[in-house]
Amino acid sequence: MPLVHPARDQIRIETVLSALGHPIRLAVLRVLDAGGEYNCTGVLNVLGITARSTMTHHWRVLRESGVIRQTASGREFLLELRRADLDARYPGLLDAVLAGAEVDEARGRDAVLAGAEVDEARD
Repeated sequence: MPLVHPARDQIRIETVLSALGHPIRLAVLRVLDAGGEYNCTGVLNVLGITARSTMTHHWRVLRESGVIRQTASGREFLLELRRADLDARYPGLLDAVLAGAEVDEARGRDAVLAGAEVDEARD
């Protein structure tokens, strides 16, 4: 069965935002945006995910929303961020989402470090 990839003009903002609203799919976006060529297993390795079966749904959501393109390569699929299509359709969207994800990650690190400082003060 062929994989469904919407044409650029069929990409809808609500499906893109919904797809990127899940932490795992947002993490996939960050990996693919960093550059390099990845297959599904490569992305899972970077993210430290071992349960491949749960990712089938995430790949489909990202693909059908227009965020990624999957291309068959042997027994795997190569993954590509459709940045050109998304930037043409919604200029600045990916940059804003990625910047927001960095801020959230930094806040999370700061919270963990603050908690560690409190624990040290108690000792």
